Amino acid sequence: MLYLLGSAAPPVLSFPVVVEQAQARGWGVVVGLTPTAASWLEPELPLLAELTGYPVKSRFRRPGEPDLLPPADAVLVAPATLNTINSIALGITPSWVAGFAAEAIGRRIPMAVMPCTNEALTAHPQMGRSVETLRESGVRVLLGEGGFVPNPPGTGNPAAYPWAVALDAVAGA
Repeated sequence: MLYLLGSAAPPVLSFPVVVEQAQARGWGVVVGLTPTAASWLEPELPLLAELTGYPVKSRFRRPGEPDLLPPADAVLVAPATLNTINSIALGITPSWVAGFAAEAIGRRIPMAVMPCTNEALTAHPQMGRSVETLRESGVRVLLGEGGFVPNPPGTGNPAAYPWAVALDAVAGA
């Protein structure tokens, strides 16, 4: 079971196609979105639930609310914004996505994170520290050649986001 967790960056709009690609590779898929990403995909949320057979998660469960999701075998956090990467690395859990990913590290669930940040955000000093923290924790961070290569601000191309690389990384985990 692959947990596909996405932040609010333009490639998240491809989630219906990415779910189908993951399923074609043999994965059952659970989708989790940050609140902003969920708002961007609001018209597609019923489709994502239908494709996966599970509700799309974008908030923490309330006390006493049952967990309807199967256990994760692997986690892919993509696209991952600077905020999400820093939150996971620092153990700050403002969203269900960051909380699940942070807990997955402690549970030793294989995880890959593929950023979607421009060169300016990637150059922020905390980004490098967070990437190093995640890598030291056993997370495969797909940043740079062979993963996501940041672009100058305002020049991103969501259609060029390397989803196949990300799916390959979790298959190898």
